Amino acid sequence: MTCHICDTPSNESFLVKVLFKYDVTYYRCRECGFIQTETPYWLPEAYESAITSLDLGLVSRNLLWAPTVEAIIRKWFRPEGPFLDYGGGYGLFVRIMRDRGFPFIRQDQYCENLFAKHFDITDQPENQTYELVTAFEVFEHLPDPVGTIEQMLQAGKSILFSTKLLPDPNVTPETWWYFIPETGQHVSLYSLDSLRRLAQRFRLQLYSDGRDLHLMTAKDIDPTWFRWFTDPRKVRLFNRFHGYPTPSLLDSDFQKVYDSLKKQPLTDAI
Repeated sequence: MTCHICDTPSNESFLVKVLFKYDVTYYRCRECGFIQTETPYWLPEAYESAITSLDLGLVSRNLLWAPTVEAIIRKWFRPEGPFLDYGGGYGLFVRIMRDRGFPFIRQDQYCENLFAKHFDITDQPENQTYELVTAFEVFEHLPDPVGTIEQMLQAGKSILFSTKLLPDPNVTPETWWYFIPETGQHVSLYSLDSLRRLAQRFRLQLYSDGRDLHLMTAKDIDPTWFRWFTDPRKVRLFNRFHGYPTPSLLDSDFQKVYDSLKKQPLTDAI
């Protein structure tokens, strides 16, 4: 099999039981270290429930990253946005960021929008461009990383994303929990080198904390500042003392939703 990232041959690495029933071959690229599954024919079954019962960190993850994203926006992007959360799940992160005053919009083809209704990409003008695209815990789900990132970059020229880096070149499902074959959704696993090569394909720079937060952009970013923003204590101080206060969008969002509901027939609004 050819590596999805650098188009060089990948070696069969191990056979894993996916969704407790499918014997699936994983391939490791000999050049960039990227690990991918065979063609994931089981994905329709894996996404019968978009958010798996094993994703117990969904809420804490959104609360953790919100201050970091705020700091990164204040430092390098226009706070007035707009911003797109790609693969935004239930819309929780979008709601949190809008409450902080940043006009985020949600996009997710698999999951129901529970917390950010009326602030979905389906409600936006066609060909809307975004100041920054975020994608938390999305990249590992991509059977075609290059094709999907190309779509993201049509929406915005910078992508801030999280995915855990391979801890060592010889990692296996037995030694690293992040494979999670039980859910069948993690089909692409990245080394730092593979992410750098992926960014280079689009003539972008990669900035990374070396663990799980990464930024692809053409902007000139100070790597020290980027890593600094992944420390919760430091990022709180930055947000407190830098930039102007950003009024929450909660009240204006409420009025927008309220006005839209008043225009609907009663049965539709309920």
